[in-house]
Amino acid sequence: MESTTTNTNTIVEALTKAIVEHRLHPGTKLAEQKLADHFGVSRTLVRQALFQLSQNRLIRLEPARGAFVAAPSVAEARQVFSVRRMLEAEMVRSLVRDITPSKIKALKEQAVIEKAALKDKDLTNRTEVLGNFHIRMAELLDNDVLVQMMVELLSRCSLITLMYQTDNPTDHASDDHDELIKALAAKDEALAVRLMDQHLHNVEANLTFDRKIPSNDIAMALA
Repeated sequence: MESTTTNTNTIVEALTKAIVEHRLHPGTKLAEQKLADHFGVSRTLVRQALFQLSQNRLIRLEPARGAFVAAPSVAEARQVFSVRRMLEAEMVRSLVRDITPSKIKALKEQAVIEKAALKDKDLTNRTEVLGNFHIRMAELLDNDVLVQMMVELLSRCSLITLMYQTDNPTDHASDDHDELIKALAAKDEALAVRLMDQHLHNVEANLTFDRKIPSNDIAMALA
């Protein structure tokens, strides 16, 4: 028999994956009883899992109404990108100072994965792989706290992308990463920081903020 912690973590991981992969859309109501029936657990464990997800800002808890997948406002979306620009500028500075041939190789390998993903019409997969480049940079700094923060930020960005992304191609994002790798290899801190800032501005510029929030069914998303 699984422990309470294991059961709670299982629910958190399953819902996080469904949200990040856009199978549960912003605004979707997460009914406790439906989740309890789906996972075969008590509503108490479901409530614990939903509370954890609310702490990560992936869902919102509303008194007397229940839990809903977060639907970031335009203001919140812009704030998330503002935080990313501040955080990732410092991340790039640190990486330039700590760069090695093996770390450049690791980033180039990530870039190869990106280019393969860009041939896929699955926008969810493309978005995830492009975001993984940024997480990989954090991992190369061997800073667990930074990695956790980047994972959480990228999760929130996935929601924002689902709600506001245009149909414009994302190929430029991979090109931006290629240029960033070159700047890191050259240990050009100023250029690397500028390229990261431009890259994140480009990603934000590829969003349209007048899009209707989509909806989805929880049973279908977790099937």
